[in-house]
Amino acid sequence: MTIFRPCIDLHAGSVKQIVGGTLSDTPDALKTNHVSTLPAGHFAQLYKDNGLTGAHVIMLGPGNEDSAREAVATWKNGLQVGGGITEKNAAQWIGWGAQKVIITSYLFPDGKFSSERLQAVLTALGNDKEKLVIDLSCRRRGETWYVAMNKWQTITGMELNQDSISLLEPYCSEFLIHAADNEGLQQGIDHELVQKLAQWCTIPVTYAGGGKTLQDLDIVKELSQGKVDLTIGSALDIFGGSAVKFEDCVAWNRTQS
Repeated sequence: MTIFRPCIDLHAGSVKQIVGGTLSDTPDALKTNHVSTLPAGHFAQLYKDNGLTGAHVIMLGPGNEDSAREAVATWKNGLQVGGGITEKNAAQWIGWGAQKVIITSYLFPDGKFSSERLQAVLTALGNDKEKLVIDLSCRRRGETWYVAMNKWQTITGMELNQDSISLLEPYCSEFLIHAADNEGLQQGIDHELVQKLAQWCTIPVTYAGGGKTLQDLDIVKELSQGKVDLTIGSALDIFGGSAVKFEDCVAWNRTQS
C-alpha cells in the first residue's frame, strides 16, 4: 500500500531542500529551496514520534557525516542512509544505527555497472540484502530513463527498465528512485515513471521528485495500484514549503494502515 516516506537531505552539513538537477561541483550553480536552522536529529525525532518508517537520509557530497550520524543515533534502526556508501563503510553505518544503507554511484565506476562492487557491498553486510537499498535515481532522455550518478550529473550506461530492475532485485530489499529532472521543482511527479515502476518492481520502491500537493499521494496510489511509495520534500511546511502540511501526510498514512 502506498505510503508517504519522509527524507533528510544533507548538504554541507545542513538539512536542505535543493533543486536536484543543479547539484554539481560548482557551488554557484546550486539552487536551494530551503536551508533548515534545525539539525538532522530534530527531523529524525519528528519522524520517529510520528511512526514514519522508511525515511532516507541522503548525504549530498562531503561534510555531512556528523549530521547523518546524529540522525541515525536519534532513531536507531529507523532510518536509511545513502551518499558515499561503499563496501568499506556500509557495515559501519549499520553499526552506527542505520536500518539500511543506500548505494548508487559506487555501483557505476566510469558510468558502467559493476556487479563486483554490488557483491562486495552485500558481502560487507553479511549477505543480508534486507540491509541494502539500491538507488536508481534517473534522468529522462527522450522516451527512456537512464540511471544518474555523481549528484545526478553523470548519466550512466544503465537504462532504467524491466531488465535492469530484474537484474538488481535479488540483491536488495527495496529501490529508491529520484526523478532528478523533477527533484525540487514542485511541478508535479513523473506519472509515466511511477506507472512503470509499479509494473517493473516486485519489491518495495520509493519515488521522489516533484511532489507538490497532498493529492499526489492519492495520484501515486492510483497510478501504481498501491505499489509505489512517495517522498515529498520541498513542498512540505517543515522544509519551508507552503503547499503540503507534514501533519496531513502523517494523517494520510494512518488512513492507509
